Amino acid sequence: MTKRQVALICATFVALFYAINFSSAKEVTPEHIGPFGLTWYRVVFTCAIFWIISIFAGPKEKVPFKELPLIALAAFCGVGFNMITFMWGLSLTTPITASVLMVTTPIIVAVLSAIFLKERLHFWKVLGIGLGFSGAAFLILLSSNPNQVGADPLMGNILIFLNALSYSFYILLAKKLTAKYHVFTLMKWLYFFGVLFITPFGIQQGLGFDVANASSHVILNIAYVVIFATFGTYMLNIIAIRTLKPSVVAVFVYLQPLLAALIAVGLGTDQMTWVKAGAGMVIFLGVYLAGKKSKKELARIESSK
Repeated sequence: MTKRQVALICATFVALFYAINFSSAKEVTPEHIGPFGLTWYRVVFTCAIFWIISIFAGPKEKVPFKELPLIALAAFCGVGFNMITFMWGLSLTTPITASVLMVTTPIIVAVLSAIFLKERLHFWKVLGIGLGFSGAAFLILLSSNPNQVGADPLMGNILIFLNALSYSFYILLAKKLTAKYHVFTLMKWLYFFGVLFITPFGIQQGLGFDVANASSHVILNIAYVVIFATFGTYMLNIIAIRTLKPSVVAVFVYLQPLLAALIAVGLGTDQMTWVKAGAGMVIFLGVYLAGKKSKKELARIESSK
């Protein structure tokens, strides 16, 4: 199995773990624990896991002091601001709508990559991104009114979009940092700064959570959010980012709406309609076209063999 195949598998599992997270996190916030408190749990426990693992695995790298501001910026975009806006937004909107809004990530990353990394946007990629966004926008228009699942969808959707914007910057920054540092070295410092960013906002809600009286269902959902949707996704995503282009990693976000919809419907937290199914098919077509290589790229690959 090649490095690219491993990276693609990792990116696929990241999409799956995130898709489950939309329903799993919604099960506990804001009814059982505040969104900031759940976010605080995510970063504190994941930070501890990465620091413990780094003691026994990976190289003993030292990060120069001059590099810490860049890592802190990446932590702000990918851990701090990113997680706060996600959990806060998810507590106000619905799982399917939130997952659909994340589809804007590849669009933002493609634009940022073209500006900062000089990546070329060929016709098929532009068409695929356009189709994916169109399918997502169509679903968003159907989920704008308050309901029993989303108390304030408009504010929630804005926060989720800000989350997508922040995560897009993180992907680009992480791409640069993964070229310098081992995965464990990078992640332990990202989450160290993440704890510093989120603690002032989340410690009160986190300590206010009544663990003793919480049901096993609530505890298991919180454990999933921490272990799989946080530690697992960030670990696998870094592996994917090391090999794939940022724009390719971002395209896997397109898988989340359909997966999240299937999971939400299965758990009874949302309903699937023919309109939503049709929009999902448009998104999948967008994924296919966005990943389609141009003739120049194919020719370059053939010449390098």
